[in-house]
Amino acid sequence: MKWFFIDESITDGERRQGPYSIEEIRDFVKQGKIIDETLVWHSGMENWISWKEASEKLEKDSFGIQPEQEEILESTIKALEEMIEANKQKKMFAGFLIRALAFITDNFILGIIGGIVLFVLTQAGIYDLDAIQQATGTYLQDPMSAESMNKLMEAPGMGSLLSIWSVIQAIYFIVFHAVFSATPGKMLLHIHVETVEGNKLTWGASIARYLCSIITQFTLILYGLGYLVVCVDPKRRALHDWIARTFVVYEAPEKSKKNKEAK
Repeated sequence: MKWFFIDESITDGERRQGPYSIEEIRDFVKQGKIIDETLVWHSGMENWISWKEASEKLEKDSFGIQPEQEEILESTIKALEEMIEANKQKKMFAGFLIRALAFITDNFILGIIGGIVLFVLTQAGIYDLDAIQQATGTYLQDPMSAESMNKLMEAPGMGSLLSIWSVIQAIYFIVFHAVFSATPGKMLLHIHVETVEGNKLTWGASIARYLCSIITQFTLILYGLGYLVVCVDPKRRALHDWIARTFVVYEAPEKSKKNKEAK
């Protein structure tokens, strides 16, 4: 774009000076050759205008960007920012391996609790450790035998142990999911459970999910299909997630960062 200006210092002859580039015009401004009142013009303009008006227009229109184009540019930038923010908040579903590791961690913790319960029951004389070990050995030799299973279940204290263990396990998973949306194993790996709407689990939803997880456990006789479905489902849901309408997702980056800072 070529610019022209009127040189008021010329009293005799052609006062129109140019053509010049915008950079050269700005140099003339710095030199004082062009002042705010100096008339300027470039191709595309209908009339001559003062340099002050032209410079303001240049600043506003960003060297030729029209107001309509500027509005489109701003809306485009805003849309891109929203897309970036939405991408940050996009759910990342926890896969089979990370969930399995969390489950193993939780069962390790439950194993410690179970060991304490076992010790208490043994000391109280409710649980016959020797009889249980003998019945367990018989069962492991022939796990498909109904007789060996019955002997194991009829061993002194086995019924009490299983009842207490079931209650402890239920309390563990229900309470942690309802209060923290995650068990200690999940917290350690920065994953948590939420509803399909993205909300925190209520007590009712936590109880329902636990009961559904029992159904998934029964699929272990079918090679654990209730758990393996996580590998093929796009949203990485196990059978009990499908039934209870829940997801297991990674924590948002911002939340993980805040948790680390808090520590």
